[in-house]
Amino acid sequence: MFDYNEEAERYDASRGGEPRAAEAASAVLGLLSEGTRSLLDLACGTGTVTRRLAAAGLDVTGVDAANGMLSRAAAQVPGRLVRADCRQLPFPNASFDAASAIWLLHLLDDAALVVAEAARVLRPGGVFVTTVDKAAAHDVGSDIDAVMAPRPRRAARDESGLVSRYATASGLIPAARSAFRGRGQGRTPAQAAADVRRGWYTLLRPGAPLTEQLASRLEELPHQHVPRPEPEFKLRSFRKPGPHTV
Repeated sequence: MFDYNEEAERYDASRGGEPRAAEAASAVLGLLSEGTRSLLDLACGTGTVTRRLAAAGLDVTGVDAANGMLSRAAAQVPGRLVRADCRQLPFPNASFDAASAIWLLHLLDDAALVVAEAARVLRPGGVFVTTVDKAAAHDVGSDIDAVMAPRPRRAARDESGLVSRYATASGLIPAARSAFRGRGQGRTPAQAAADVRRGWYTLLRPGAPLTEQLASRLEELPHQHVPRPEPEFKLRSFRKPGPHTV
């Protein structure tokens, strides 16, 4: 996994920035229960989504384990940030009306702990919203995907059915589904080749024969700087049993 302290400086520019954040925040807001007042944004990163959730009138607290991310988020969401591991949150039970985890579970071998913690800090009737199947969203049927098909893949840690099982085990009930466009994330062959060589695909070691072979094939594709279709990210929401009170 990347060092997100080092990645913070270029995180937004390399992942769609403000347009993608606007799409994500809008989709999250669409899955919250009416009357939701407080929300915990897990792995809030640079705060671009967090800021928009707060601007919608929610009392938002952002949590991230990386100081580099939080230092950038502080300029956008001052006074609402906590450095903490999302698998062991420093909040009492039933502290929030909602919790969100956008682009987080796919990074963790123990994603079940994040879901369990989100369930713990939710009030009865509260909603947990999370992205699922992130890696699959980037397979858009392009020529880039065709070149990258032989690459080794690890099992998805955020596969939708798996996340549903985590939620059920933590006492949450499946509620709704949604999706949003990854604005600005349509890949170009040139970008994809650079990502392959710098270790973006964690099972492709920089300098390894397969890594170089795939990068070279990407560099042979036409229209090197023309973005291919943007990904569509999936969202799932889960509700904690009980009446929602405000």
